Amino acid sequence: MDSDYGIPRELSHLQKLRSLYQPQLPPCLEGTAVRVEFGDTTTSLDPTDAQTIARAFPHTFGKPLAHFFRPTAKVPAPQIITEHPAISIPLQYNCMFVLVILYVTGILLPLRLTGGTQGLFAQKTLEINDDILSTYKNQGGYDLLGRTQDQIRTTEQVQAALTACNDLKLDGLVIIGGVTSNTDAVQLAETFGEAKCPTKVVGVPVTLNGDLKNQFVEANVGFDTICKVNSQLISNVCTDALSAEKYYYFIRLMGRKASHVALECTLQSHPNMVILGEEVAASKLTLFDITKQICDAIQARAEQDKNHGVILLPEGLIETIPEVYALLKEIHSLLRQNVSADTISSQLSPWAYALFEFLPPFIRKQLLLRPESDDSAQLSQIETEKLLAHLVEDEINKRLKAGTYKGKKFNAICHFFGYQARGSLPSKFDCDYAYVLGHVCYHILAAGLNGYMATITNLKNPVNKWRCGAAPITAMMTVKRWSQNTNSLAIGKPAIHPATVDLKGKAYELLRQNATRFLLDDIYRNPGPLQFDGPGADAKVVTLCVEDQDYMGRIKKLQEYLDKVRTIVKPGCSQDVLKAALSVMASVTEVLSVMSSSSSGAQTL
Repeated sequence: MDSDYGIPRELSHLQKLRSLYQPQLPPCLEGTAVRVEFGDTTTSLDPTDAQTIARAFPHTFGKPLAHFFRPTAKVPAPQIITEHPAISIPLQYNCMFVLVILYVTGILLPLRLTGGTQGLFAQKTLEINDDILSTYKNQGGYDLLGRTQDQIRTTEQVQAALTACNDLKLDGLVIIGGVTSNTDAVQLAETFGEAKCPTKVVGVPVTLNGDLKNQFVEANVGFDTICKVNSQLISNVCTDALSAEKYYYFIRLMGRKASHVALECTLQSHPNMVILGEEVAASKLTLFDITKQICDAIQARAEQDKNHGVILLPEGLIETIPEVYALLKEIHSLLRQNVSADTISSQLSPWAYALFEFLPPFIRKQLLLRPESDDSAQLSQIETEKLLAHLVEDEINKRLKAGTYKGKKFNAICHFFGYQARGSLPSKFDCDYAYVLGHVCYHILAAGLNGYMATITNLKNPVNKWRCGAAPITAMMTVKRWSQNTNSLAIGKPAIHPATVDLKGKAYELLRQNATRFLLDDIYRNPGPLQFDGPGADAKVVTLCVEDQDYMGRIKKLQEYLDKVRTIVKPGCSQDVLKAALSVMASVTEVLSVMSSSSSGAQTL
């Protein structure tokens, strides 16, 4: 928190060129005024969750969706007009510039909070000016603002945030981050609403993990960039593997518990194999199963005289392996009891001790690291790629001695791609996306909305087709349930939970369709470095383009149909029209009720 934030930077020629790029805006946000239309009130995916969430968030649950249009657009009431002043600072800069300008009593103040949550609690602010901002526009990283890993959960933390906002007389507090940060955001919004604090809290979906996805949020700022940068690195390794023809590369990718980054990079670069955590969890694959799967693939390639390859692994894979996850739970429980890491192994259950001793020493040491604040392992520090390379080498050597493997000597090279990519210059898509989200945040605050997340849909199309709006963060929350025993069901706290790879989705289906070709045919694809101009500059991630996600657009379309029904079926219409409407509506209601019940049942673990 004591770092020097906001120091003007010396830029390279490329950075200077990027700083001159002017991100685009969709038509609904052009000009100085925007029309806000409010839709129906929102609920939650699971009706039983709705009751729990409503009790926990009475001031922020059940709010309506907000849609933004040009002032001249013909939309039904209720609606309001928001205007921004003709001031250059908030509208000339993308990403953090538009997102975190703070407004005090309606006047733009050249002030921003720095140092993450600690900076908020300490009311650490930075006066901004054009000289500082000009060296950060269209650049990557969080170094202008700083960041911390603290959550805003405890009573003391929430009270410190409330005090800071009151003392600074802030009209708006914009929280940028993923599922954890935005869960904190809605908790702050609820507390501020109850305390009648004038500060409105707005969330922004920014996470390289790509796991803040739901019916309202199609993509996260940063995901496009990290996948493109990683895909180039992976493709370079693929070319080296094909050139040397003697190495197997095991590459672990950052992305936390979900495997979105690994899936996207596979679809972009076509490595020989990827093991998704969601597949392992769904099939309950053990370490032995995964090792055998990789060895079988290596053996199949050896039969084609191919003794090289590239295998991708998500960093969250280690926690999806059932026996390793159970071992981690025991270790974390003992760590919470302040048991020394040096003596933990002696206090493990017999089966856990046997597994712990079976693992290589370097993995044992890494599993003993203290867990994150959400009780997950320190995934970036656990070298799953080296563990699997070690186990695969042992198994291949056994097959070699038994005569079942006839390929050349197995040689593994391991990499972890994470920090190299997340500080990259942002892609054109991320520049535009963050810039537009910043404008949406402004209009959310101008409309006086609290506990909302800025949303943009139709993202796979050009910017001029994007639809801008805002959704209550509580509508994105779910409540996890799990059986403790046959007579007991535990219920967790409402939260935004990470979205995992949909094994029934179109992106995963595309992977499965090509898995055999990727494995055996070496159809490596190199997308090249990030493109800022030319045809490659407008390329978007594959997983965004293949999915049909325009939820907000469909909600609007449904509202239009319902409005037409109200127009046709009103007092004075014929008996035949009324009977037809009742018959159709009864059938639709019955079908939707069954589908909704099925969806609710699927949420119980």
